[in-house]
Amino acid sequence: MKPNMGTTDKIIRIALAALVAILYFTNVISGTLGIVLLVLAGVFVLTSLISFCPLYPLVGMNTSKKKE
Repeated sequence: MKPNMGTTDKIIRIALAALVAILYFTNVISGTLGIVLLVLAGVFVLTSLISFCPLYPLVGMNTSKKKE
């Protein structure tokens, strides 16, 4: 797996995951929607930590800086 996520992409994903977690644990979002968003936030954090998004190759995206 080659890294395909840039720093800005990772920061945005982690910020969104933190926002969803805060909203969930303060009961602003709850129920099934809350759980789905919390799982999605976990996926965002995981993909940010490994710098690889499995959907990017499928759509031909790459946000990381290319080394020449």
